[in-house]
Amino acid sequence: MAAIKIHLEAAELAAVTRLAEALHVKPEDIAHAALNRLMLDAENPELHTDIKRTREWRGDNLPLWSDSATSIHAYESMPDEPSRPRKRK
Repeated sequence: MAAIKIHLEAAELAAVTRLAEALHVKPEDIAHAALNRLMLDAENPELHTDIKRTREWRGDNLPLWSDSATSIHAYESMPDEPSRPRKRK
């Protein structure tokens, strides 16, 4: 059997794993379903453009569906919040 390896950032894998756990499947099942949906729409010119654009930005950015809260882009534009003491129970 041939294999295709998908290299994911930790934030991407976390999102895929969380979805897999919610559906009681493996992360590989999510990848197979995503590829299946993509290939069923393979004749769509918009999809061709999306694939090419994704390849261009992939090295520098995380996708919107990833756990990108740890990304610089996610917190750079947020206002500073003053620290507050935690309430003890």
